[in-house]
Amino acid sequence: DMNLGLLFMLALSSMAVYAILWSGWASNSKYALIGALRAVAQTISYEVTLGIILLTIVLVSGGYSLKTVMLTQEHTPLFLASWPMMLMWYVSTLAETNRAPFDLTEGESELVSGFNVEYAAGPFALFFLAEYANIMMMNTLSCILFFSVGQTALATFTACLMTKVSILTMGFLWIRASYPRFRYDQLMHLLWKQFLPITLALCLWTTTMPISLFALPPQ
Repeated sequence: DMNLGLLFMLALSSMAVYAILWSGWASNSKYALIGALRAVAQTISYEVTLGIILLTIVLVSGGYSLKTVMLTQEHTPLFLASWPMMLMWYVSTLAETNRAPFDLTEGESELVSGFNVEYAAGPFALFFLAEYANIMMMNTLSCILFFSVGQTALATFTACLMTKVSILTMGFLWIRASYPRFRYDQLMHLLWKQFLPITLALCLWTTTMPISLFALPPQ
């Protein structure tokens, strides 16, 4: 349990951008490079909303450690208290991990297979192992932040966390089977015109509401 655990997890999820960009550039293929550039733009864009939502959770819980966030949800899980933020977080994690309907890096009709088009066998398998590991990491973080795992015994805690992560991962697969791929302009419009103003407004509301209530006279 680190003092700055939330910031560390956010930084860790951002590191995938470098691997995707370098792999697309090293392929010496224009399709791979375009796919890599799309992935970088998409991941960096959705990092903005993820960062603002994390900032809101830090303001609510009063600390950057994951243990503090779990203690905050001892009585009420945050997905009940701030469900719009939870929904935006979940959609942003879909875009962050390049999953459908945001898998524009692998648009078969225009990019063949995206940044991994020139790779085969071992490297190709490693790319997909890394992608699914990133999905599991983001879903674990989602469970800790919004779906109260609880301060129980280690065996119960592990089983509860694994169950919730599995349900969220099944949600990823269900969304992939249900929705078509977005256009690139729709992807960016969703973030910069819709998610960003709403998350900023919710962050300001979460900050100012307790301060304004402090000014009221005691009943």
